Order: sequence, then structure tokens, then C-alpha cells
Amino acid sequence: MDYYKRFADKLLAERLQSSGAVLIEGAKGCGKTETATQQAAGVVRFDADEQVKIKMEIDPKTVLAGKTPLLLDEWQDYPQIWNYVRREVDERKKKGQFILTGSATPDDKAKRHSGVGRFSVMRMRTMSLYEKGWSTGEVSLASLMKGEAPHSETVSFDLGEFAEKITLGGWPGLIGESASDGLRFVSDYMTLIAEVDISKVSDKRRDPYKVTRLLQSLARNISTEVTLTALSKDTGGSDNELDDETIADYLSALERLMAVDNLPAWNTHIRSSDMLRKSPKRHFTDPSMAVGALGLSIDKLMADLNYFGLLFESLAIRDLRIYADASGGKVFHYRDSRGLEIDAIIEYSDGTWGAFEIKLGIGAVDAAADNLIKFAEKIDTDKTKAPAALTVITGNGFAYRRPDGVNVVPIGVMTE
Repeated sequence: MDYYKRFADKLLAERLQSSGAVLIEGAKGCGKTETATQQAAGVVRFDADEQVKIKMEIDPKTVLAGKTPLLLDEWQDYPQIWNYVRREVDERKKKGQFILTGSATPDDKAKRHSGVGRFSVMRMRTMSLYEKGWSTGEVSLASLMKGEAPHSETVSFDLGEFAEKITLGGWPGLIGESASDGLRFVSDYMTLIAEVDISKVSDKRRDPYKVTRLLQSLARNISTEVTLTALSKDTGGSDNELDDETIADYLSALERLMAVDNLPAWNTHIRSSDMLRKSPKRHFTDPSMAVGALGLSIDKLMADLNYFGLLFESLAIRDLRIYADASGGKVFHYRDSRGLEIDAIIEYSDGTWGAFEIKLGIGAVDAAADNLIKFAEKIDTDKTKAPAALTVITGNGFAYRRPDGVNVVPIGVMTE
């Protein structure tokens, strides 16, 4: 299969030039190994090469011999290799020696020494609409954050097309496949998480039934700030409620698998005495996982437009994270004690930031724009920069700037 270029390609190249080793983290199937292989001179497959086990038992350092950059794929199966890589980087005193890829974070029992100064860590997500060829790329996030007015031709996706795109998700392995193939893939993917993967990253076996119930609850509450208590009631059921601590433990394991990718709350300065909420919004690493957890079909998605809108928001958040990652930005959400919410805040290290509302239908643009303006007026610009951009992301239409200064941009014309 042809390799589709990723924004992660450039990020990896940059990190190899500045660090002795690069750790790529991401969910299983997001394309870490293929991306790393494009720049690696050799590959060690910890999960598939029987010789690796023998070498690790006799002399782990021999695993690190070979041309560089050397890719250590699924290294978390032998977490002790981390310390050998760290020492080797120290001894060689060269950049770009190793690439480590893994679909799970090892537990703390591995007693890994700090990789500060040796390792660069990058998070890799599934593919954006642009990377899959589903966005024209006429409007870049970078240009919006510079204050430039957006312009594009009209794009038009009907609900069925969007449902298919959500179902197929950003998985490289589903490029060119049908919606039914996508449904089967994400359903099997979530089943494997519940029955196999979550126990592999835990210190004890997890009940697949309870994990499945939790995944379903997260799916029903995607793009919301659902609490641990609500998740525990929903997961355990009326006769077998799970406590918050148990749910938190399950969620921690799912985070180590990088199956969930929650959106943190933005901490900023506002003029009013309103309190800022700190709860994260719940998201999977790809919105298609919610479809798989609930066993939905294209028809079922289109029959519930409210839920469809939450999935669209999750898709847009995924893409914004990918585009922001490419230029060093971070994505947050905002909510205060008066109930004012903003779907996405993108902030850079120099304090530049922009606010984004995400609406599937163009009929909601006016209300979303008003919300953004109201929000911007609350920001204390003596302590925080004024927003570089206020933008409503839509499902269809064309990109333009409204007379009130708010941008309107379809997700299908965006890129980094």
C-alpha cells in the first residue's frame, strides 16, 4: 500500500535532528510504525522477532546495534530497553540514534530513569481529513492564527458522506475501504481493547464486560464533561454500581493504551468573578471508536442528529489537534460557572491563542459567532493576549470572514 504523507513526518525529522532518541506514542493502528519506517535505517520488532527475546536475556545492548536511526517497534514489551537506550545515547553523543514506537505506556514498575536531554516525545494521532485527501487544504490553521482572513471554494458533504467519514475515521489501514469494512474494523478494535489490551497494560485482569460498558458510556458521552460518578453509574448499572476509584483506574489504563484522548480545560484570566471549570471533555483518540463501541450503523448515526453533532465535534477536535501539533500548539476547551462554553481554544507557547466553535449545520453559525464575541469580551487582555482569531468551524459551505470579525471555515477546507 502506498504511504500517505503525514504531518508527523516533519515533526519526526525535526526531533531526530535535535535529540538522541525520539519516542512516538499513539494508539494501535494510527500509523506510528509506517511513519517511523520512512526515516529509519533499520527496524527491531520487539513483538514479532523471536531473536529479540534471546538477545534481551543475554545482552540487551546487542539489540541496539545497527544502522541509525534504528527503529525499536513496540518497545514497551521490554520496558527495560529504555535505560539501555538512554545510556547508549549518552555514550554515542550523537543525534538521531533511535526511534521508539509504542501503542501503550509501560507501568511505573519498569523503573525507567529520566529521558530528559536524551528523548524527544511526540504524540501521533490518526489521520486528519487533509491527510486522507478529504480536505482541500485551502485554509491553514497557521494563517488563521496570524489573523489572516480565510477564503475558499464551497465544499458540500451530505450527512451520509460525513457519517461514512466518521465511521472510517483516520485509520491508515481503512484508506480505500467501504463503510461496512470500517464498521467491522472499529467494532473489532473496541472488542480487543476490552478483552485483551486493557489487561495487558494492567497489573490484574480486567472484566471485559465492565470495560465494554465503560467504553459504551464514554461513547454515549463523547464531547461532554461527563463526571466519574456519572460514568460509574452508567457502567455498573443500577444493581452493580462501580465506585469512582475503580472507574478512574479503568480510565487510567485506557489512557495508557492511548485509546482515550481527553481535552483539558483552558486556564486563563477573565475580567469577571466567574469560576473556570476544570473538567476535561471526553474524547476517544478517533471518533470512529465511539461508533464501534456502540455498534452503530450509518443509518443509526443519521437518525440521531444531536449525537451526530457530538461526533462531528470530536472529529473536528481531532483535526485541530493534528494541525496544532504541527506548529507547536495545544488544544483546550473552555467553560465557566455561568455556563459559557467554547469548544476549542488553541494556544501557543508565546501566548498567542484563538477560539473555535464547532457546528455541523451552517444554521448555527450566528449563535456560535455571538458566543465567541461574548467570550472574547470576558478575557482580561491586561494579563492575556487578545485572541488572534475567532472562528466557527462548520460541516459545509465556504470560508469567509463575517463583518463582526468572526471567521467561518468548513472543516473540509482546513489544513495545518
